[in-house]
Formats: sequence, C-alpha cells, structure tokens
Amino acid sequence: MNPVVSIFKHPPDGGRGYHRDMRVRWALEEVGQPYTLRHLTFSEMRRPEYLQMQPFGQMPIYQEGDLILFESGAIVLHIAQRFAGLLPDEANARSRSIMWMFAAVNTIEPCIASGSVGHLSQRLQQLGDTLGGKEWLEGAQFSAGDLMMVSVLRPLKHSDILLDSPGLQDYVERGEQRSAFQRALGNPPADRRKA
Repeated sequence: MNPVVSIFKHPPDGGRGYHRDMRVRWALEEVGQPYTLRHLTFSEMRRPEYLQMQPFGQMPIYQEGDLILFESGAIVLHIAQRFAGLLPDEANARSRSIMWMFAAVNTIEPCIASGSVGHLSQRLQQLGDTLGGKEWLEGAQFSAGDLMMVSVLRPLKHSDILLDSPGLQDYVERGEQRSAFQRALGNPPADRRKA
C-alpha cells in the first residue's frame, strides 16, 4: 500500500511548493517511493474526521497503513528511516543529518517566522560559514538534513537577506535543481492518482 499525503486542493501559494507538504513529497520522490495525493479544501481540514488525525487542522498528514503522522519534520524523518536514500549509512553522519533536520525547523525557521532581520542574518551567516564550500551539509552526500534546510530557506530565495549570502543562495538552487524536487513540484505523474 502506497503512503497517502494530504495536500491543499487549492494551495494558497499557487502551487509553488512553499507549503510544508512539499517537504514530504520531495522526501518520497528522493527515496523513489510511490505515493497517493489526497487533495483537501480548507473546509475539509476543519471536519472532525480530519481533526482526529491532525488536531491542529494543518497540512500535511501522512498515512501509511494504520500509521498516521503529522508535522513535516517528523514525517520526513520517518521516510528517511524507513526507506534508503536520505540518511548516510555511517552512524555519525546519519546522526548529524538528523541534527540538521532539527536545526532547520528549530533554529532557522523560527528566525524566519519572527521577522527579526538581525537575528536571522546572524543565523544565516553561521549556517553559511558551516556550509563553507561544501555542496551539502554533510559534504558530497545530499541528506534529509539538506532537504529540510533547503525547504526552510526557499521562501527567502529572492530576498536581500539570502542574496547577501551567495553560498546559501547557491545551496538552495542546488536543492531546487534536484530531479526529485522537480518531480515533487510538478504535476504528479499519471500513476499517482488523487484520493
């Protein structure tokens, strides 16, 4: 049985992939796992049956058999642990990749949401320094940490704050150029049906 991912029927961002369900679709594309999309309206997200699965009435929901998960970071971690391709084999690198997933949603994303430019600039400078000249956070291997970090940084792509960090701008662009990202962003292939 393929996992089912709930997404917006009419995405407020016009389908540009800035919602958190994109992280889940991208992860599934990276590991080559087929999935089904369930398109929901905002009114359907307020129904009791949806709130039983997602008590906050948000997107996305991931269903795999009798497992139901919400929170994009938790879902991406589940996918990365269940399917090969998003976590390094070596134990320390694997742990660092998971660390970067948490850094994306607990350190960088709250700075973006707060609107505090000074604090965000500092965090982006620190992230850029850590990335240095590496292709990905763990060097040559793309991981779930990169998937989450690029997803968090994408909304800043055309802002002065990210343009002032050319290394991070290039990092985001590398992530967006991945074929799995492009597949997740585009229209689902014919074998992926709406639920």
